[in-house]
Amino acid sequence: MLTVDFNKLDLIPGTKVLDAGCGDGRHLRKAFRAKGVSVVGIDLKKDDALKAHNTTKTMRHEGEDGGGAALVMVSDVTKLPFTDASFDIVICSEVLEHIPDHNTAVKEIIRVLKPGKSLVVSVPRYLPERICWALSEAYHNEEGGHIRIYRKNELISLLEGAGATCIDMGWAHALHSPYWWIKCMAGHKNDKALPIKLYHKFLVWDIMHKPLFTRALDRLLNPLIAKSIVLYLKKGDSYGT
Repeated sequence: MLTVDFNKLDLIPGTKVLDAGCGDGRHLRKAFRAKGVSVVGIDLKKDDALKAHNTTKTMRHEGEDGGGAALVMVSDVTKLPFTDASFDIVICSEVLEHIPDHNTAVKEIIRVLKPGKSLVVSVPRYLPERICWALSEAYHNEEGGHIRIYRKNELISLLEGAGATCIDMGWAHALHSPYWWIKCMAGHKNDKALPIKLYHKFLVWDIMHKPLFTRALDRLLNPLIAKSIVLYLKKGDSYGT
């Protein structure tokens, strides 16, 4: 399930992509399939980084990659182990809402991006996330969970203040918002309640089959209840000069 629209990114041969907070590698997989594109993924959770590493290794073995290099490591997005201007594209999807020092994290992901190149940042959208917080204190207070909710203009200001310019915006996963509202009402770690099981089954079916009806419904609802907001930015050519 992709949050980032890769049609908005220039994945030409020789491109080097960083997925900062890659999780189990959902966006890495997509980028790694592009011809001649090399990918680097970092995540603070060792188990997730290992899953992402194994995924790229399997893709290479089965010939599902585009011929570029792949590296996955355990690292902190606030202390990226890369030199300035190392990457052509940086993706930071559903990460900043977890990080206490988000200012440093933003400075780091922009520091390692080449001037004039693309940054993509996604976070939970304000209204759907606010509803989750209102429905469940446990969801709000979970260790390692979401510690803040961004308004669109606040997020844009944070990123543009660090040296990027927002050039486009999108939404994603409207059909997932009701699922999390139901989970928050029934207990956000409760996967046994019948409404949760049925909705989860529906989401898995939708992801696997991508029927035209649900794709159209998702696009229709995204401006209203999208689970995530996605910002597409460019780093300034004069950054750091």
